Amino acid sequence: MSGYLRFLHSNRRWLLGGFALFLMSSFGQTFFVSLSAGDIRAEYGLSHGEFGSLFMLATLASALALTQIGSVVDRFGAAGVVLGVFAFLAAGAAAMALSSHVVALFGALFLLRLFGQGMMTHTSFTLMGRWFGRERGRATSVATLGLNTGEALLPLAVVALAALAGWRGTWWAAAVLLLVLVWQVTALMSAEREPAPVPEGGRELRARDWTRRQTLRDPCFYLVAAAMAAPALIGNTVFFHQVYLVESRGWAPAAFAAAFTVYAVTTVVFNLVGGQLVDRFSAMRLVPVYLLPLGFGLVVLASVAGQWGAFAFMALYGVTNGLSLSLFGAVWPEVYGTAHLGSIRSVVVAVMVFASAAGPGVAGLLIDAGVPYSAQLAALGGYCLAVSAVMARVVPLLRARVLSQSVPAD
Repeated sequence: MSGYLRFLHSNRRWLLGGFALFLMSSFGQTFFVSLSAGDIRAEYGLSHGEFGSLFMLATLASALALTQIGSVVDRFGAAGVVLGVFAFLAAGAAAMALSSHVVALFGALFLLRLFGQGMMTHTSFTLMGRWFGRERGRATSVATLGLNTGEALLPLAVVALAALAGWRGTWWAAAVLLLVLVWQVTALMSAEREPAPVPEGGRELRARDWTRRQTLRDPCFYLVAAAMAAPALIGNTVFFHQVYLVESRGWAPAAFAAAFTVYAVTTVVFNLVGGQLVDRFSAMRLVPVYLLPLGFGLVVLASVAGQWGAFAFMALYGVTNGLSLSLFGAVWPEVYGTAHLGSIRSVVVAVMVFASAAGPGVAGLLIDAGVPYSAQLAALGGYCLAVSAVMARVVPLLRARVLSQSVPAD
């Protein structure tokens, strides 16, 4: 543990900056937006399916935009990118507070999704992947704790603040907080970091650097993306329709909110464990197994009517989500190198954003059509198990390819 503490201390400015980016991304994440969903639907007269579709369209538009602007992380300094992302996310929060028409609501959602869930996390993941080599798993796990912190603290804070200032007041508070913190985070990210050198006499291999065009021509890219997109697809679907789930099961209103604490704690624990496992075994070796807890959790949530099912699901989802946060930052540089990581990751994040949009939107339409929610949850569980089986065959092929094409690290 002393070595881990030394790692934290010697890299505190970069790790704290990455942590802050993930924490501030909360304002564009589905779990945060969904906290205002009931008030928004009531004010605009939208059904579950209509608001889910609007959210899906805004998210899809942001995913397309991300593929065009995501490469700025490769071309510009970290401090400048961070400054711009904070400014646009604050604009999105203010736009949400000011919105008075569905069109304005769409624009606000677009900004929140593009610069919150999209660029804020994309920037942090890319910088951790570029700035760290042998310690990439640990660096990513520490940075992503920012999102875990937001998920644990913000739901209760928003409920309390909304009771005093209304749902629009919570979005004003988000905009102000972003503008207050932007200068501190920019200062943290103003110095570039070089990956730690290979110990004297040692030899370390790294994957050759792929361009984005080469990556998009690789069939394995789409298989890995399908596996890595599952937590975003499923988590956003369940969280976005959490009110419907609670009402349909007849649970106490605070039941699912209380389960978030279990989810947050489990995610934090397995995020830190995942960082250690990635650095020891590699990210690719974990890909075939990390979705199994989520798959079993969905089976429980689909079949158990008691409130304990929510807690069991959130605990199992926390295992998968914690592992995924470390994997998502490490698997892509392991397979495709770091020279064009920002450009490649912009496509990956766009896929994730697309998945996070498709899940709530499609589920909302299915709810409106009368499709049982339990059947939808069971189908998502089957998806997790099927993807895990496919990756068990794909990962050995990927590892062999990387080994054959690796070049000595500098």
